[in-house]
Amino acid sequence: MNLLFLCYPGCSTCAKAQRWLEEKGIAYTPRNIKAQNPTAAELEEWIAKSGLDSARFFNTSGMRYRELALKDKLPTMSEQERISLLASDGMLVKRPLLIGESFVLVGFQASKWEEKLISHQ
Repeated sequence: MNLLFLCYPGCSTCAKAQRWLEEKGIAYTPRNIKAQNPTAAELEEWIAKSGLDSARFFNTSGMRYRELALKDKLPTMSEQERISLLASDGMLVKRPLLIGESFVLVGFQASKWEEKLISHQ
């Protein structure tokens, strides 16, 4: 299983998720979400694969999200506008993201990750 792990080095939740992956012996390829923003094409694929609304991919607790007043703007934005915005700044994307061949996990919840990863081994 080839997993892509999008994270931000300064994020404590990302560090916790990374420790969890290592403790479980799960191999992954790390990618710094700020240094290498997800592209619009990647985001479209990941959103579709996740089955989640694109709004769930926004880091709602981030400073950038608040600066742009996205809480009020997101509901009126089109899917394409949301994806373009996410692709413009990795810090707007909720993290960590764990991407497998048939799934995308947004944010870290050990129980959800374990359930998904064990069922895909």
